[in-house]
Amino acid sequence: MRLLLVEDDNHVAAALSAVLKRHGFDVTHARSGEEALQALVPEGAGFGVVLLDLGLPDQDGYEVCGKIRKRTSTPVIMVTARSDVRSRIHGLNLGADDYVVKPYDTGELLARIHAVSRRTVPEEQVSGAEDALRLGPVHIELPTRRVTVDGAVVQLTRKEFDLLALLAQRPGVVFRREQIISEVWRTSWEGTGRTLEVHVASLRAKLRMPALIETVRGVGYRLVAPAA
Repeated sequence: MRLLLVEDDNHVAAALSAVLKRHGFDVTHARSGEEALQALVPEGAGFGVVLLDLGLPDQDGYEVCGKIRKRTSTPVIMVTARSDVRSRIHGLNLGADDYVVKPYDTGELLARIHAVSRRTVPEEQVSGAEDALRLGPVHIELPTRRVTVDGAVVQLTRKEFDLLALLAQRPGVVFRREQIISEVWRTSWEGTGRTLEVHVASLRAKLRMPALIETVRGVGYRLVAPAA
């Protein structure tokens, strides 16, 4: 897989690039937001993932993420020292697919890279399902990955859509956290729980329906079908 590493610290970039290359990645290093944007022309330039550090010398990392999302659908993982939920939700709203908080474990980073590179809803989720799901004002088109609320299109990241589609196919059914992580992120629960919480919060905010996804304490989440 080709990976674009956006990192202004050459020492950090060199060490991380060495690790990534040992795990089979073809790494291109961009030292600024502008270098990163140029590297992604045209149409993502064949990169499988963008690893984006937010502390860049020329542009705000959030701004760069927004520009990347306008140019390409290539998955973006933000690397940030900000651990508060609001900052993470802001990143997801701009189109990031995931985030890693410094200092991070290399194994966790590799797992997240592999997870976000899976770009579509797993076939077993779609097989035998309807092409479209309607839940009150929410309309979900599975083949086109398009979501509308009262006719207005809602822009979701890949993982946000995958999460919503999974819950929406069985309204009222409680999905265990471990099950969601396994089916949407295709990985184990360990180290990914906080990502799930942030994606749920982001979905509630984007759909402007906080009660749509209910937290079942100690178990997981379920989708509560709104009135038509």
